[in-house]
Amino acid sequence: MRAFALNCTLKPSPSESSTDVLLDRLAVEFATLEIDLARERVVDHHVRPGVTSDEGEGDQWPALLEGILDAEIFVLATPIWLGHPASTAQRVLERLDGLLSDVDDREQMRPVDKVAIVAVVGNEDGAHHVGAELFQGLNDVGFTIPANGMTYWVGEAMQGVDLKNKEPFPDKTAQTTRTAAVNAAHLAARLAADRYPSLSEGAGADGEP
Repeated sequence: MRAFALNCTLKPSPSESSTDVLLDRLAVEFATLEIDLARERVVDHHVRPGVTSDEGEGDQWPALLEGILDAEIFVLATPIWLGHPASTAQRVLERLDGLLSDVDDREQMRPVDKVAIVAVVGNEDGAHHVGAELFQGLNDVGFTIPANGMTYWVGEAMQGVDLKNKEPFPDKTAQTTRTAAVNAAHLAARLAADRYPSLSEGAGADGEP
């Protein structure tokens, strides 16, 4: 299986990113499950504003969307800014809105057999709030969220230690990262073996009457 992550840091490459540090840890956990994690930073691409899957000339979202849809597991990773997901994460959700009307022969949205998890970093509280915002959007466009499908790290409020400067890596965050990876892999395998049913009236799970 494959996993694909969008890092919604506001820092373009090659700047250091605490969000990348958390994704590094997630990549290690996925590797133990024989899953490769590819990733891109949203700010390294010209993602135009809009709510369709292709906003025309110069829009680089279609390539990122292809990476999402080619993987069995999608990871949406973001820092916390002013108690909310980064603006880049909101842009991702807005562009995923284009999938609402993009259905297959089962009348299901294209991500319906795929798993999504969330990774969050920040120097203040708010990880659960950010996760809730992202989970709702991801679920709205068809992704399935596994049990304990979020890993996060937040430092003490009003201080300047970032995850990228935290040594050793926090034990509790390592534990939640492992849990998120294992549960995502399990659910993705189950969905690959037994897809969601057709929504057509009178059709069975395989789409046949």
